[in-house]
Amino acid sequence: MIIERTPNEIIFRFPKNMNLDDLQNLTDLFEFKEITKNSKTSQKDVDELVKTIKKGRWEKTKQQLLNV
Repeated sequence: MIIERTPNEIIFRFPKNMNLDDLQNLTDLFEFKEITKNSKTSQKDVDELVKTIKKGRWEKTKQQLLNV
């Protein structure tokens, strides 16, 4: 693997036999970090949002099961 810094970008070079799924996971991580770098959201905020989403999803699923 080679990491090269240019004036405008950083270039990672991998052997062509590198697992593409692993590279995609790495790319997703970098993208996530870039998107969230200026976020002021706390982990507590994220946990509350996930809890709300899961509760709403369960209520919807429960209604679907009762209507079957």
